[in-house]
Amino acid sequence: MPNKKLTAILFWIGAILWMVVIFYLSHQTSIQSDALSTGLAQAIVGLIRKIFPQSHMDMNRFNFIVRKGAHFLSYLVLGILVLGSLRRSGFRRYKAIALALVLCGAYAISDEVHQLCVPGRAGQVRDVIIDSCGALAGTGVYRLLVAIPKKRLRMSSD
Repeated sequence: MPNKKLTAILFWIGAILWMVVIFYLSHQTSIQSDALSTGLAQAIVGLIRKIFPQSHMDMNRFNFIVRKGAHFLSYLVLGILVLGSLRRSGFRRYKAIALALVLCGAYAISDEVHQLCVPGRAGQVRDVIIDSCGALAGTGVYRLLVAIPKKRLRMSSD
């Protein structure tokens, strides 16, 4: 089926491009990375303060949450893309999930090792765990996105 093959290729391209984005973000120096996360944290805090004027937030703590949330979300997306790539390449459900988690976990480890070579950055086991949890969540999201439409199709054909 050419359509299935094309979809597999597009998923793989998406996964590889997303890995390039992760690599690029990890290659930023600590100053660049901190400026990016601090800017995002300040924007979010500013929005929260507009909605809830009485709120008090510790910017350092919130910046930490933003940084770790970015790890989780970036690997959630990677988990979706890698699992989609594997499923469309013909891997069975559970084998694809296991392989997606292994691939995402290995990439998370390589990402932290890469950061050891970047000025001011450090590789952290905690980040590998957060990344892996994000990938696990991504495989769950993928399964939900695939299962819900299939269930609706079955219900409508009954």
